[in-house]
Amino acid sequence: MDDINTTSGEITNENVNFETRINLGPLLEHVNSIKKEIETVIVGQHKMVDQLLVAILSNGHVLLEGVPGVAKTITAKLLSKTLNIGFSRIQFTPDLMPSDILGTSIFNLKNSEFEFKKGPIFSNLILIDEINRAPAKTQAALFEVMEERQITIDGSGYQLETPFLVIATQNPIEQEGTYRLPEAQLDRFLFKITIDYPKLNEEILIIQREHSLQDHGKLDAIKTILSSDEIKEYQGLVKQIRVEQNLLEYIARIVVNTRENAFLYLGASPRASIAILNASKGFAAIRGRDFVTPEDIKEAAIPVLQHRVIVTPEREMEGITSSEIIKQIIETVEIPR
Repeated sequence: MDDINTTSGEITNENVNFETRINLGPLLEHVNSIKKEIETVIVGQHKMVDQLLVAILSNGHVLLEGVPGVAKTITAKLLSKTLNIGFSRIQFTPDLMPSDILGTSIFNLKNSEFEFKKGPIFSNLILIDEINRAPAKTQAALFEVMEERQITIDGSGYQLETPFLVIATQNPIEQEGTYRLPEAQLDRFLFKITIDYPKLNEEILIIQREHSLQDHGKLDAIKTILSSDEIKEYQGLVKQIRVEQNLLEYIARIVVNTRENAFLYLGASPRASIAILNASKGFAAIRGRDFVTPEDIKEAAIPVLQHRVIVTPEREMEGITSSEIIKQIIETVEIPR
């Protein structure tokens, strides 16, 4: 064992050598390969890519939020190209109906029976573009499928194949023709990932790459890395990541603090606690560890919580965001030693 920062109590991958009890070698190899493929197109956004990979390993859905043109949709397409699984894209519009997503029963004249025609939701990776453009009736159609991985139509239940992951995009600025997502639906997303504008050097590289593409498509050379069976295997491995009792209590204290914070009108539910637990295991796995550290929990807390809490109107008018309040909560909760 090399240097350990005993003053802060933090242990990092760089200063500790250890042997994992779970063989994470193949998982890490595939994770790094997916990152390399995505980085051939996407400039920067390393944190976002890590969070998307953690979502896959944790079997959770993702809400990508950012202004138009920051590569939300292309990132989801890229990710789908690296995975050998089914992919569907659904463009949400104000006139979209639940049956356009889930499917509908059609009368077959040959046998005089109704047959269920499956909708685009019956796939493995679903890209929902501009999710906040559909009205409440259509949004409600996603509740069951996102939480239970099944749908109920005309009294019959249909189970979806695993893995099943929803990646939804939305523009936080535009208000015309959009609908606010219900809290119950937001709670079904493991992460809300906010994508910022690129820095100057990244913007230059983006332009250079686009210029060098000429007539070639961005996704043409992307290789497939992971199969459906491998994803399910790695999701099982991640569940085995060890979490000490004091870290479970640490997660609970963070979540309970959101319910007691004077700046928050609505705190996080127990589903958020479970989401932080699962996400922190995913972060540990992509860092090559078979145990969770407080840093993994901190890294998971903001994308897990920021869309699950509601800032009081007074603080919202002052420009205080939910992520800023969550950061303050994390700083005040004592780190387990």
